[in-house]
Amino acid sequence: MTLLYIDCVSGVAGDMLMAALIHAGASVDGINSSLAGLSIPGLTVSTEPRERHGVSCLGVNVSWEQPEPASTERQHAHRPYAHIRSLLERADLAPKVRQRSQSVFARLAGAEARIHGVPLDEVTFHEVGSEDAIADVVGVVMALELLGVSEVRCSPLPLGRGTVRAAHGVLPLPAPATLELLKGIPVIGSDINKELVTPTGAALIAELASSFGGFPAMSISAIGYGGGGRDLAEQPNIVRVVLGSQSHSLAFGEVVLLETNLDDCLPEIVPDIVNAATDAGALDVWTSPAGMKKGRPGFVVHALARDAQVDAVTTALLRESTSLGVRMCTYQRVELERTFIEVDVDGQPIKVKVGSRYGIVMNVSPEHDDCAVAAQRVNKSVKEVFARALGAAYITLDPRPDLIQTSSSARWSASPPSPMDTPI
Repeated sequence: MTLLYIDCVSGVAGDMLMAALIHAGASVDGINSSLAGLSIPGLTVSTEPRERHGVSCLGVNVSWEQPEPASTERQHAHRPYAHIRSLLERADLAPKVRQRSQSVFARLAGAEARIHGVPLDEVTFHEVGSEDAIADVVGVVMALELLGVSEVRCSPLPLGRGTVRAAHGVLPLPAPATLELLKGIPVIGSDINKELVTPTGAALIAELASSFGGFPAMSISAIGYGGGGRDLAEQPNIVRVVLGSQSHSLAFGEVVLLETNLDDCLPEIVPDIVNAATDAGALDVWTSPAGMKKGRPGFVVHALARDAQVDAVTTALLRESTSLGVRMCTYQRVELERTFIEVDVDGQPIKVKVGSRYGIVMNVSPEHDDCAVAAQRVNKSVKEVFARALGAAYITLDPRPDLIQTSSSARWSASPPSPMDTPI
């Protein structure tokens, strides 16, 4: 699996991200071949060497045939979202590049629609509708394909302060559309009075990144630096991408542990607290007894969640319990690679979770809820259905003859007999 980590040192913009991917090895010719499919006359990208605080990096320049003589300040096209959607639909692009590019612009359009209070089909793009923004989106998506990236992870995004002049007038930073796009994504504040994350950059990260946090455990194969047009005095204005592979031996996942102590909560509502946290996206929820202040017996509610679900799980814990606060701490944990298979028990489908490490199956577990439904339908006990599903799963995963038990009285198959019918 090829993993890409985006380190947003000074935020992210579409051109900076594309430059970093090219610096890491994506072919400029390959990107330009893809841009040619858009049928925008002369639309191409080129690179130039830049230096930001002593760090060598690449910058990207986008050019196209201007419909009128270029002025000292490039004029941005004003395009309805429907026009860009149609442009991408007609374009000669690889299906995955088209789909991902459409999804990025759909996110941009959705954010604009919510900010301006208009229907989606009435959204008109200004800055993000220009040729260079279109090239940035398609170019980044194509660069990921050229690099063979299968998963993208990203650092928290730093957000600057101040104002920016846009088509709608002077806007506060971060721009309203940028903030709308970053819902559910971890951000950190910055004292830099500049736009660090552009709407295009935010839309690309929101669409492409599967998780957010610190550097993942990986074997690094390439590094790329993309430099922005401005040279910030405070820090290098760069985006850094790190390309590599995540081996089975380095399969770490980052989780957040949320906990709250309760000594004034009715025991009857504890299951409601657990269920609410689970419904909010917690990976696991449990309770433990605790001796509290003034000698009161109490308990602690613990919940594990990914970054993206922390806010929802925290809200559920506070809403359903009597707590006034939730503490949290981030951990790394070793995780098995998880897949699902389906087996058949007496005509009933049972989903089975399979956990692997180093390419070896280490845990196999039928889904209890599927077993319970099947047991009721075939008038068997849950434990019997569970055992039969487990046996069928192992044979499905490794159907070698030496693992198939045969005798005059029993034969294991995809639907093995009940353990009660098999001699001990």
